[in-house]
Amino acid sequence: MRFVWAVAAFVLATVMIGAGIAQRTVLQGPKTETQSIEIAESTPYVLVDGGVLSGHTGSQTLRAQGDGEIFAAYGRTDDMMAWLARSDYVHVTREGEEIVTESVAAAQEEADAEPSEPLSPLGSDLWVDEFQQEDVLIAPLQLPADMSVLVAADGVEPAPAQLSVTWPTGVTTPWAGPLIVGGGIMLAIGIVLYILGVRHVRRSRGPRRKGLPIARTEPIDLSEASADKGVISSSPSRRQLSGGRRGFVALPVVVVSALLVSGCSADSWPQFGPSETPTPSATVVVPEGQDDPPAVTEAQAERILTRISAQVAAADEKNSAAQAAVRLEGPALAARKTNYTLRKELDDHEPLPAIPTSALKILLPEAFEGWPRTFFAVVEDADSGVATIMTVTQRDAWSNYKLSYVANMVADASLNVAPPYIGAPKVQPDSAFLLIAPQDLAAAYADVLDKGDDSEFAPMFDAETDTFRTLVADNRAARVEDFNKTGSKTGKISFSASAGSTNPVAMATLDSGAIVAVTVNENDTVTPTNEDAVIKVDDNEVVKTLSGVTQSSTGFRSSYADQLFFFVPSQSSTERIRFLGYSSDILSAKVVKKK
Repeated sequence: MRFVWAVAAFVLATVMIGAGIAQRTVLQGPKTETQSIEIAESTPYVLVDGGVLSGHTGSQTLRAQGDGEIFAAYGRTDDMMAWLARSDYVHVTREGEEIVTESVAAAQEEADAEPSEPLSPLGSDLWVDEFQQEDVLIAPLQLPADMSVLVAADGVEPAPAQLSVTWPTGVTTPWAGPLIVGGGIMLAIGIVLYILGVRHVRRSRGPRRKGLPIARTEPIDLSEASADKGVISSSPSRRQLSGGRRGFVALPVVVVSALLVSGCSADSWPQFGPSETPTPSATVVVPEGQDDPPAVTEAQAERILTRISAQVAAADEKNSAAQAAVRLEGPALAARKTNYTLRKELDDHEPLPAIPTSALKILLPEAFEGWPRTFFAVVEDADSGVATIMTVTQRDAWSNYKLSYVANMVADASLNVAPPYIGAPKVQPDSAFLLIAPQDLAAAYADVLDKGDDSEFAPMFDAETDTFRTLVADNRAARVEDFNKTGSKTGKISFSASAGSTNPVAMATLDSGAIVAVTVNENDTVTPTNEDAVIKVDDNEVVKTLSGVTQSSTGFRSSYADQLFFFVPSQSSTERIRFLGYSSDILSAKVVKKK
């Protein structure tokens, strides 16, 4: 009976293992589905619309084949089309189940404004990500319908004409693993039953009756029997038997192990448990009327800041204002230009701090589809722990993002801003919904610096968080005291502050307030008090270098540019304006003109 069950187990194991292997081979459908795209027209660019990429569920794999370097990038469809306005391209879209290719000519007004050099796709700040490979480009993607992929060679040569998009079909074989493993178990059971059956048969051998007469035999001479070369033993030795059993048992063990390994992939097993549910995040209410997407993603912003930092570092090394202007503008560029002038003349003059990119702590992109577009970023230096706040702006689709404001945040500054995937609208300079309009903030704060608590605007500002105001007051008092030691009888020193000429940048916060960046110019003026006196600056290398003279009968005026960040609450709030960060650098030093 044991042999019967063993045979049944062998048969069942064969069926189960065969069925499991068949599910993974001949019965398994295709794992991917591919859509080929043939480009008949010869243009520098091919734009594959998001509708083509999202034609099937799951991730996408783009494949482009051509000669030489192949470039691909993806981003928002509207951004891509805006960038391509200066060039001819082929637009690949989906209409129902069909793939349609359409040639698009450069817009006439953009074609007229095209620069002398061909438009290059490499390194544009618009791209969320980009790829470049030789001859064959394979890019794994997972893009929504509102994003598209740009394919090109170098922006001059024709783009690759052979494209394809591949999606996973989601085919699984959930019972292959259980069948193969179950068959292996049945095979092991069959082997055990077979061994038990053989063992039972062997034990059952021998005389079944006792007391029967035994035939008389003559003794055998063992020496003669062993010398008889014609006699062959009919039973193998114990060593041979045991070796044979090991060989017999080892083969099924190897087979079962191989079958177990073959069924270990996740799609070979049924999924009985509930699917993972993402942990809900805090609810963020998108402001009413805000329909535009954020200008940049976090990865995009990090890449832009890295490029800015690298470009500015190269400019700092060569003291090149032209190189700095590639990635800087406004007050950030003006401060660098003055610093380069001083460093060229003064060997021991310190450079301005590098643009940090260590860790992006806060990103607040403008929710806007047009241009110019801006984002605020807070980056914390990994070594010093100092947080730097910046505003970065792109003027049009073909321009680089440029840093315009940069300042160190005060230690207790906090920001209540929307997450990066939502962004925030830019606040208009004349907004009446804030405690003070952004365009009036710089002048109001300059008045506070000059008049202190006597300023009419002083009650609007939170003095406890304003460390910069204290620093300015202490610095002015120290300079007056130092000047009066030698020059009180022949001259005087005075201070004044005024709003800078740079437009403010303001972005809305979640509590209906705004983060506002402004510039304030501080002027230090030293003038003689009688006609015979002159003001000398022999011991002030900075003023002497910037003004070009060592003395003047009319005096000197030094100007400092303060880049300042504030939180301005709404009109209905009981809060006051909070100071967030600052940087202050000398801008110029000139001889006072005669009246």
